[in-house]
Formats: sequence, structure tokens, C-alpha cells
Amino acid sequence: MTDLFLKVKIHQEQNLPFVLFCKPDSDKIVGVFQKNDHIYFLDTFEEKGFVFAPFDADEVPYIPLELSDVYVETIHSRNYFFESKELVSNGMVGKDFFEELVSKGIEAIEDNQFTKVALSRREEVIVPDFDIQTTLRKMIFQYPNAYKYCFSHPKIGTWIGATPEQFLKTNGNAIKTIALAGTQLATNNNNIIWGNKEKIEQQLVTDFIVQNLSDLAKEVTLSSPYSVKAGNLWHIRTDISATMKPRKFLKKLIIALHPTPAVCGFPKEAAKKFILKNEGYNREYYSGFLGELNIDLITFRTLQTDLFVNLRCMKVANDKAQIYIGCGITKDSIPEDEYLETVNKSMTMKKIIS
Repeated sequence: MTDLFLKVKIHQEQNLPFVLFCKPDSDKIVGVFQKNDHIYFLDTFEEKGFVFAPFDADEVPYIPLELSDVYVETIHSRNYFFESKELVSNGMVGKDFFEELVSKGIEAIEDNQFTKVALSRREEVIVPDFDIQTTLRKMIFQYPNAYKYCFSHPKIGTWIGATPEQFLKTNGNAIKTIALAGTQLATNNNNIIWGNKEKIEQQLVTDFIVQNLSDLAKEVTLSSPYSVKAGNLWHIRTDISATMKPRKFLKKLIIALHPTPAVCGFPKEAAKKFILKNEGYNREYYSGFLGELNIDLITFRTLQTDLFVNLRCMKVANDKAQIYIGCGITKDSIPEDEYLETVNKSMTMKKIIS
């Protein structure tokens, strides 16, 4: 066992907060280990540390840099062998409820309450003998292009994910973000054809981001939409860059962008209200955001922020994993197809715990 995972073991025994993460296409695992069990919340967004924000809450938890030890470990090999286990589902998956929820969303769109809403569900599976080191290595092997993480806090729980979606990246006043939407299952055919529903969904996300950047940034530029593969799925992506007005706008910028239409809907407040009223469960930290705030934890360069949307994730407790999955709903959505999309997305986490 390496020094990094020995530190994990000690923190687990002492029930102290920590996070491990590996950035897309990186050969480094970073560990941030808080020295006490207190839960800290952001105030000015000028703090330095690792942020773990919920989908819907006024308070944003983070692990402060000044109260933590940081470990960085190089990944020497991605070629691991893992014995596959059979997963056992715990109870109903909720197909009928979710398809009915999607139908309600479509009716609300037709009633002009909003143009798009992102709806989700939660699936529980049994995971005996769960091990963080094995799980993280599986994610690194399976999803090199994703942002892989394990966040554990005694007052929050243990969350694990491999997300394909950047929320916000800053270097000084330079901003980068992406609009990511549309989903189809990957096959051997790389000639990806997108339907009207997926194109509209992706354009809504792009328009929302550009609109919210306009008051807080300048020199906004966009790439043409293109297809990207994330695990066993394809998505449509647009790269967006801009220059932030004074850095004190970072808090305003994050609040304006979160949650994006990719995980909430458009207009944001109407879609969010529908989600909170109808989904039937608490998303907690699913579809929130996470990552480094005002610090690069490998180089320790300041004024650098690297945040990701918490997708393709699960919460682990008492030999059970709650897997969170969702999809974007527009007027052209078909409930059965949307449910199947969540099944495909659930495989991202199921692959690393099976």
C-alpha cells in the first residue's frame, strides 16, 4: 500500500474528512486530508481548498487548504486486473415512476412552464467489501478522460464519481467552461448522428451559459458543437471561453451558472422548482459541483480554479451504493427512451463496483 492510501486508511479509522481525485488524462492522484472533523462553508469564494457543493443549498462545504495535508502520487500503471462480481439490486429501480415523471415534465413544457428540465432517479445496489483504493484504480483504468474522485466527510458521507463535465475553469481572469448535453450509447460505429431533440437540448445549455457570462465576463468565444465519448456514451459538447471582469465576480459567476440547464433546466428557477416538487427524493450532492477553488493542488499556483459537475456518481454507506442518474427532457422526449438513457448512464458506476 502506498503512502497516499496509508493516509486514507488512517483518516478512515479516525473518521476525518478527505478527498482523492484524478483529473482527465492525468497521471497524478491528489489527496487532500483535513486535520479535524469540522465542516467548513465558503463565504467569499476567495477561500482556497477543495469544494463539494450540493445541487440545492445556500451553504457550500469545502476542505480548507490551510487545515489540510496534501499528497500527490504518480500513477505508474493503468493496467490493473480486476475480478468481476455480480451486482445485486436492492429493491425496485423505479421504471414506472420515472417514466411518469418524464411525462409530467413534457406536459409542463407543453404548458410553457419551461423549455427543458433535467430529471433524475436513484438506484441502490449492494456493494459488500467496498474498497476505495480498488474503486479509484478501476475508475482510472475505465475512464481516463473523466474527472475521477472520492470525497469522504463524516457529516456528508462518502461520494464517488467519474464525471465527463467541466463546470468552470479559471486561470487568473481567463475562463473556460463547456456546454454538454445529448446522449447516445456508444457502438462500434463512430459516425455519430444526432437527432433534433439532442441538438435543441445542447443549444439550450450553450445559450444559458453565454447569457449568464455576458454580464460578468467579456470576449466570449464558442467552438462549434462536436461529439465526445465518455465511457460507454457519446455527448454533444461546445467549448466556451471568456475573460472574467474583476476576480471578485467569481462568486457571482458560480452562483449564476449553477445549476446549469444540463442538470436542472431552462429557465433555471422554474425547472428547479419542478424538480424539487416532483422528483420524490433529495439529490444531495448529485448534480452539484466539486473541485479545486483558487488553488492548483499539484503546482500550488493560486488564482486557478478547476470545477466539475457531479455526474456519474454514487453515495456509498453500509455496504450499499446509491447511484444517481438523470437525463434532459424536452418537448420531443419519449419517456421509455429517457429511462433507457438512465440505465445506460448507470453502467458508468456499476462497472467500477462489479
